[in-house]
Amino acid sequence: MSLAQIGVTGLAVMGRNLARNFARNGFTVAVHNRSPQKMTSLLADHGTEGDFVGCESLEDFVAALERPRKIVIMVQAGAATDAVIDSLVPLLDEGDIIVDAGNAHFPDTRRREADLKAKGLHFVGCGVSGGEEGALLGPSIMPGGPAESYETLGPILEKISAKVDGVPCCTHVGPDGAGHFVKMVHNGIEYADMQLIGEAYQVLRDALDLTPSEIGDIFAEWNDGDLESFLIEITAEVLKQVDAKTGKPLVDVIADQAGQKGTGRWTVQSALDLGVPVTGIAEATFARAISSQLAQREAARDVLSASTGDWHITNREGFIEDVRLALYASKVVAYAQGFDQIQAASAEFDWSVDRGAMARIWRGGCIIRAQFLNRITEAYERDSDLATLLVDPYFSDILCGGVGAWRRIVSQAALTGVPTPAFSSSLAYYDALRSERLPAALIQGQRDFFGAHTYKRVDAEGTFHTLWSGDRSEVEA
Repeated sequence: MSLAQIGVTGLAVMGRNLARNFARNGFTVAVHNRSPQKMTSLLADHGTEGDFVGCESLEDFVAALERPRKIVIMVQAGAATDAVIDSLVPLLDEGDIIVDAGNAHFPDTRRREADLKAKGLHFVGCGVSGGEEGALLGPSIMPGGPAESYETLGPILEKISAKVDGVPCCTHVGPDGAGHFVKMVHNGIEYADMQLIGEAYQVLRDALDLTPSEIGDIFAEWNDGDLESFLIEITAEVLKQVDAKTGKPLVDVIADQAGQKGTGRWTVQSALDLGVPVTGIAEATFARAISSQLAQREAARDVLSASTGDWHITNREGFIEDVRLALYASKVVAYAQGFDQIQAASAEFDWSVDRGAMARIWRGGCIIRAQFLNRITEAYERDSDLATLLVDPYFSDILCGGVGAWRRIVSQAALTGVPTPAFSSSLAYYDALRSERLPAALIQGQRDFFGAHTYKRVDAEGTFHTLWSGDRSEVEA
């Protein structure tokens, strides 16, 4: 029997589908699972799709692989991943490659990469986006780790990835934790995108008294234009779905409590560490949290006054267009903030991440795939050192052309009591960037008063401190 070109251990849905994807693309795949039943069921159900080598033991699994061995781990992030790595290491030889294709936290990836490098092994933290369908049919793949490992691994990953205009949605992201970091930010942007879509839906429903199906038609129409994306497409489908049990719109019988698996929270935590404002992602993450605070929501519902007015809409189609423009503008801000975070981490950890390449590999296979990612790629091709995506001519035109609609929607939502935290925070971010003066000057004065934290002046070099407890004269710090 010929040796396998790649192995997959961990055969839950994602691992199972990745293994099938490899096999369908002509690779011989060794497959292993801690409980052999998942391995045998994979072979029984899909063994005719390609060449598989079923392995009951980890020793047999490693022995079935050609050198340098290429092993994809698809188990739960955290302790389970460490346990699999610890079990594999004694069985491997120098130059072998371990790929963690789960949603690991990038500091864990950096730690693992350094540890395995000292043992002569390559460790690749690899982001994979697209869900179970993408894993089978072609995901967006974000591998980090040593550039040397990509020379061996890259052609395999590129072959199984999604393709857009014939270009693989896979590229080497950067060293150590770069791949998992970029996947983390991808997921953070996904949080923001979904929250913004939810807010657009709520505004349309509250203001125009539309049925979910009617709003689904609006989203379907939007998907034929600048907003074309996977998330807009599936939103239309979800809103049109009828619950078989009750006959009601499915969205009306789903509990309004959004879950999360941690990547949005990690994105916000990392942004705080890096000093990068990702306000849209943060508000989307907090919105999921508040949706699940049932006791607080129930307690507040009968106590807190609304003091709201009514919607005043004289032009139905004009209002719908305002919502579309506000959604697009807010979406641009969320993506811009995410790319700023990638740039900040790249500088902090010396990763040299190509932001345009990241937009390019997100065009297909992944959850946030969207038409306007082509525009982001083009923006970074025009200027790879963009201070912010918002100043690129294409995106600045979008924002400036839509800011009036954006303000109308945010203000009307506030006046009628419809919460739009992601719309609102994105508009506030836009206004903060374009403002000549911000209240930070006052904040610095306050900090200097109570903590002698000093401040800078606009008319002189250096740092200064006012003797607030003394004669209030100013001294150089």
